[in-house]
Amino acid sequence: MGERSRHEHGTFSWTDLGTSDAGAAVPWYRDLFGWDTEDSPIPDGGVYTMASLGGRSVAAIYATEQGPPAWLSYVTVDDADAAAARAGELGATLIAEPFDVMEVGRMAVVQDPAGAVFAVWQAGKSIGAEQVNAHGAITLNQLNTSDPPGAERFYTDLFGWRFEAQPGGPPAYWGIYRGDTLSGGMMELPAESPAPPHWLVYFGIDDIDAAAATIEGSGGTLTVPKTDVPGGQIVVAQDPQGAVFALFAGRFDG
Repeated sequence: MGERSRHEHGTFSWTDLGTSDAGAAVPWYRDLFGWDTEDSPIPDGGVYTMASLGGRSVAAIYATEQGPPAWLSYVTVDDADAAAARAGELGATLIAEPFDVMEVGRMAVVQDPAGAVFAVWQAGKSIGAEQVNAHGAITLNQLNTSDPPGAERFYTDLFGWRFEAQPGGPPAYWGIYRGDTLSGGMMELPAESPAPPHWLVYFGIDDIDAAAATIEGSGGTLTVPKTDVPGGQIVVAQDPQGAVFALFAGRFDG
């Protein structure tokens, strides 16, 4: 079922939601995914709510007034300082310079040259997600970008990823591989898209129809209705505060 005790360099390993109303978002996602949640105080004020399944961490939610509500994708690295410095050399912008998260780990927040934001994570006491590729856990991270060739050059140099065009389309779709393991995906944003380049977080779901009904019945919005994709089905949704995420029902890599 995708239980993890460590994550290799270049692997997506965590996601958290920064939102305008954590008090509303926590029970909303808890109802959607069946998460258990536990609040942890943040030293400078506020609360970081950890979500788990069967005692294994899967994601987190916290309140912020900086920017619109959004899920952030984290990539594990051996050295957060070195990764952030290399990202800068490759044309990225550092939204947050490397900093320690108490004894939990060290991280930096990066905006790639086209504008998509992600984080790098150097594990300390926390590896990030202890459960992946399962109901209510992260299963895929997809880059929606205005510059696929530039993104391929940037992320290949930064993380050693391999991009492989997938059959089918349009739209064109690339699988992102770490070695022989599928780690993510990439799509080109249409020129008329109102959305800026971004990383989209997919969570596994057992019953996609029931989840879609729950989303629409509880103040959320389906921006992409149930769609067949290789290996399963997806929906893309917005929660009541406006954060975008996706669901995948189908075959997990485990």
